[in-house]
Amino acid sequence: MYQNDLATVRKAVEEIQGGDRSGHGCDHVRRVCLLAERFAVEKKDADPDIVRMIAWLHDVDDYKLTGRNDGLLENAARILESTGLSVRKKQLILQGISTIGYSKRLAGIVPDSPEAAIVSDADMCDASGMTGILRAYRYSVRFDRPFFDPDVWPMEEIDLNFYKTDQTTTVNHLFEKILRLRDMMLTEPGRQEALRRHQDVFRFLEAYFRENGADQWLSYLQRYR
Repeated sequence: MYQNDLATVRKAVEEIQGGDRSGHGCDHVRRVCLLAERFAVEKKDADPDIVRMIAWLHDVDDYKLTGRNDGLLENAARILESTGLSVRKKQLILQGISTIGYSKRLAGIVPDSPEAAIVSDADMCDASGMTGILRAYRYSVRFDRPFFDPDVWPMEEIDLNFYKTDQTTTVNHLFEKILRLRDMMLTEPGRQEALRRHQDVFRFLEAYFRENGADQWLSYLQRYR
């Protein structure tokens, strides 16, 4: 029964997110699910079936896709109603989804179940590393945001309102969000993966600034080592 439910969920997610070009498409969801499955094996205190469901559904109601900012999980709830999962499992999945996302963390919302913590870490890890850089670049191209402006420096303090309205450069986004993710992990597997990806982003920026003669930016980067 569960495999049929998972197939139903995956098909519905692909219909909603299959055409996304902002970095939140099905390729992102698949990577998050694979990483979350790996974390669940390593952590051993989470239900892997719940982890997979949360991972597949975590973005179907994201404001960047729906244009809504009401916090309602209409798509996720509708998709789950088409499955044979128990009421309790549906509630666990929806509760987990409601706590996942960088903007949620800025608002002080933290996952309160091992399954949601695992997916949260996997989702944030996918925003980092080489994949995270490519996703940030794709997003910038999609919304016509410049890659780098040596005269525009990153914000030191990020609040929820700024994060949702920020239109600065891709490089600034790497500082304002991506290089901060390693300190937001909730599981040990997540911390280990985030550290590796953090180092990849650091090395990329180090090489990029050297190639562009941006010595002041090289110095600024050192605080994120």
